[in-house]
Amino acid sequence: MPPHAGHLYCANVGKARCDVMTVLVCSHDAEPIEGHLRARWMRACLPEPEYQVLHMHRDIPQAPEDHPDFWPIWRAAIAEFHPEPIDWVFGSEGYVHRLAREIGARPFPVDPERQVVPVSGTAIRKDPWNNWRHVPGPVRGHYQHRLVLVGAESTGKTMLAETLAARLSNVPILEYGRDYDAVFRHGQAWDAADFEAIMMGHRALADTIAARSGPFVIEDTDAIQTLVWAEALLGKVPESLIDRARAAISGKTYLVLDHATPWKDDGTRHFADPARRAWFTSRLREWLNAFRAEWWPIEGADWAARTAAANARLDALDPESALHTGCRD
Repeated sequence: MPPHAGHLYCANVGKARCDVMTVLVCSHDAEPIEGHLRARWMRACLPEPEYQVLHMHRDIPQAPEDHPDFWPIWRAAIAEFHPEPIDWVFGSEGYVHRLAREIGARPFPVDPERQVVPVSGTAIRKDPWNNWRHVPGPVRGHYQHRLVLVGAESTGKTMLAETLAARLSNVPILEYGRDYDAVFRHGQAWDAADFEAIMMGHRALADTIAARSGPFVIEDTDAIQTLVWAEALLGKVPESLIDRARAAISGKTYLVLDHATPWKDDGTRHFADPARRAWFTSRLREWLNAFRAEWWPIEGADWAARTAAANARLDALDPESALHTGCRD
């Protein structure tokens, strides 16, 4: 809770020692991280067929002192999920010896002093930033915070995203919609399926980059921006896009870049009309408010002032974190 590099090291040792390595993810209702999420992370970290990840969710005693039949209860539960004979039990906790004896296996302590991987789930929950190198890629999105830049055309989103990401020694998540337009649409014949494809494509790129990034990620547009583009080009917003955009706001702070900057035609832009650009800014704000997202305005035409305001919002995400010295894996 959560899976970390120590768990993966233990599983890797087990796989090197035996033919079939099973990881049993045990969860109950009172835990701070849901079991299905932890099991999904472990499956992403330890893919088949090299590993078998099983998820057991049930409220059973968590320590011998909790119930006089603690060991019989756990023997039965393990046998239910893994009826085949078990040869080895791998783990860093002291109970690995008793557990192995209870199920007729041999214990294999792995890094019990936490010297190879000096971290614990408790330490990560308390301070994920300073333990970031021990947080596996599939788990990182749970703790990351994204600063997302949205705005009308020609407001400097891409340039500002690259500037902010450089502070983090990282790369920003860039807009997928421009690439999609250049390849498939060339500014014409849009339909709802195009915008759904853009949302899904952007998320695929974003999640992949985030898994390689630090605690803070800079994102150039996201599903909210795509939602307003759909409204602008289709004249309506399909309900499926609204649902996707609403689901995309978790863990994000938005910077809305206003349209005070001059419009420049780069070959893929649509709306030079100032009134249309103002409409785009207004709709972004309205949708963000409708979804109760956290957002801040970046106003004025001066590039230095915009950059300073955006940097201030980045600083405000977590002033005590590794942000100010940069974070890179």
